Amino acid sequence: HCLSLRAVCRREIDCDLGNGYSWKITFLRNYWKSKVKQEWLSGKYSNVPSQNSLPEKSMYPMDVDTWGEILEAELER
Repeated sequence: HCLSLRAVCRREIDCDLGNGYSWKITFLRNYWKSKVKQEWLSGKYSNVPSQNSLPEKSMYPMDVDTWGEILEAELER
């Protein structure tokens, strides 16, 4: 399961493992982030009329680099 998360959150997973987190803690720290990030990267939330139209689970605390990846994907669409 960690490897499937790594497909979406490679940098985050590698960083956690490099910091000595176990696979279980790494999984728990990144599971929801990977789900939300994948939806953003796939364009699910492109062209929404307002922030109020985003589903509650469309947001998750993410770092600047992650948002940068999402914005780059939006620019390429």
